Amino acid sequence: MNTYFEQIVDVSQIGKMAPVNINKIIELAGNERFAPAFNDAPQRLVLAIDVQNDFIEGGSLEVPGSVGDVERMARFIFKNIGGISKIMCSLDTHDTQQIFHPCWWANPAGDHPAPYTPITYDDILNNRWRPVIGKPNYSVEYVKELEQRGGVLVIWPYHCLKGGPGATLENEFFKMVQFYSIVRKSKISMIQKGTDAYSEMYGIIKPEYSRNNFINTPVLTAFEEYDEIYVFGEAASHCLLRSVEQIGDHFSNRPDITQRITVLEDCCSPIKDYEDATKAAFARLKNTYGINFKKSTDINF
Repeated sequence: MNTYFEQIVDVSQIGKMAPVNINKIIELAGNERFAPAFNDAPQRLVLAIDVQNDFIEGGSLEVPGSVGDVERMARFIFKNIGGISKIMCSLDTHDTQQIFHPCWWANPAGDHPAPYTPITYDDILNNRWRPVIGKPNYSVEYVKELEQRGGVLVIWPYHCLKGGPGATLENEFFKMVQFYSIVRKSKISMIQKGTDAYSEMYGIIKPEYSRNNFINTPVLTAFEEYDEIYVFGEAASHCLLRSVEQIGDHFSNRPDITQRITVLEDCCSPIKDYEDATKAAFARLKNTYGINFKKSTDINF
């Protein structure tokens, strides 16, 4: 490698949305001579879940520990650039007026719920909270159906708003991903999720509940093309966890696929107060599907 890591990533700027000179990054990439990724054997996929500014410390829905996670993600890609065949990045993408944002709900006094407030079906029946945007029956149906599936609606801070800086890939990570793309002649795939106003979509495969039963079949099909799949991103307790759970559920009768998956546990962190639940969920994924959990520093291609 002719390029140094520090020429691409400024660790001190992670999460600070410093300006990006992408032409300089592409110029550096042009100095490298690697074989095109489509010739790789084995074929390795890196799946980056929601590595977006709003989830990095200092963002509107910050995940504690995310700055360090991003540095390790970038170092993992740099160190293993010759063995990574494809990078897919998911992008949580929202409008202000969505069912999990405060403005959607109000109490009898007209006040909106604070971020991190759970809203239950019982709350609605007892008029503690009511939907004030959209079709009320759709909102009530969502909360009821979600609870029947073992979930609960949580109100989140406004985050990843379409067209805003919080919705874009974290800048230093973005630079590394683009450097990789040019060096290996491998186009970055972007998976957009979360645009349905009436549902939450933590995982990249499907919403928590929706009337149209959407499933991202093309992404599932793509996983079958890779011999190894490495997953990291934010938050470990929500979007990363649900993504891996959904993939595991879909391929529950295909251990040959689920055992290809490795979660890089030092490149993801849970939302505050979800630490124990995340640890238990990871153990279930390992025991149920044979999904692997390793540190990024222990993997060398």
